[in-house]
Amino acid sequence: MIFLGRSQILHDLCEVKAITILTILIPVIVAGQIPPGYYNSAQGLEGEALRMALHNIIDDHNVLSYNSLWGHMDETDAQADGDVWDIYGYDPDEVPAYEYSFFSDQCGSYSQEGDCYNREHSFPKSWFGDASPMNSDLFHIYPSDGYVNGQRSNLPYGEVETVVWESTLGAANGLGENFGYNGPVFEPPAEYKGDLARTYFYMLTRYMDVCDNWQSPMLDNGTFTQWSINILIQWHLNDPVSSKEINRNNAVYAKQLNRNPFIDQPEWASLIWTADVVDHIAESNQNIEFSQEGKSIIVRSSLGTMKYSIHDLMGRTVETGQIQSGETRHFETLSGHFFLRVEGGEHPKVFRCYF
Repeated sequence: MIFLGRSQILHDLCEVKAITILTILIPVIVAGQIPPGYYNSAQGLEGEALRMALHNIIDDHNVLSYNSLWGHMDETDAQADGDVWDIYGYDPDEVPAYEYSFFSDQCGSYSQEGDCYNREHSFPKSWFGDASPMNSDLFHIYPSDGYVNGQRSNLPYGEVETVVWESTLGAANGLGENFGYNGPVFEPPAEYKGDLARTYFYMLTRYMDVCDNWQSPMLDNGTFTQWSINILIQWHLNDPVSSKEINRNNAVYAKQLNRNPFIDQPEWASLIWTADVVDHIAESNQNIEFSQEGKSIIVRSSLGTMKYSIHDLMGRTVETGQIQSGETRHFETLSGHFFLRVEGGEHPKVFRCYF
């Protein structure tokens, strides 16, 4: 393993200690929870208005230095036993193939998986020109095995069909066809796909005022390409927020004084970015008309009786039934944003509702 000199570790820890002393003076930050009213200005919004409101809430965070991140990760990314929680190499349900201790196992050089851990920019530095404050924002920087990190390089995330290389835990790089994107991608372990999707939602919200020129296979002038938002929303829905993410969100908040809103309120992702969130359903060729007034909906079609289902923004089914063309159906018990899926003809059709 690589061992940093004592003077380097002390230098980095001194900066961490100074920040820690500052945060002790702010009781609400030490607690690490969402302050009352933190998201008030974002309530009831959607689309770009919601994204802007969230940006204004989490903007201007306390910027950490890049070198100090070594000394923060033992608080933000530690396993229960104190070892490093490797975003690409640790499965809490399996006996780990290797484990790292904070500080003593930091990377310099490496030649194989299991040599050391380093700081993985899950949102690659080359995509934003290695600029500050993005290059030290803990929300997208995770500890990871150095060799696995090198295999990822700056590849976009995606799902691999033809494997070129695979890690011990199942991360892989190779070729995949992801919603029309055909090219080399890196696929993280399944248990962290939702974590990383929510990380990407954070990045394009926190930095929406400076990301206009960001380019990559997943980005086009600071917005997600359609293939990438489709796969990120899918990962977000399939891998819900975990206690690890909640704890990490609180720990990073105690240091940066901002939060990842897509961990606190997961449904906001689907309210901002449009994807085929219910089974990737194609639009129907049938003439199905939908109208809503308050908590009442009417569906009209020449099909007569149709099956319907109501889904929340996490993709869960909350109600199913049948509805007649022209019938008014009331949903008094529902509150918030939902998707109405109507099965009519060859393909179902999906409508967004707000009750």
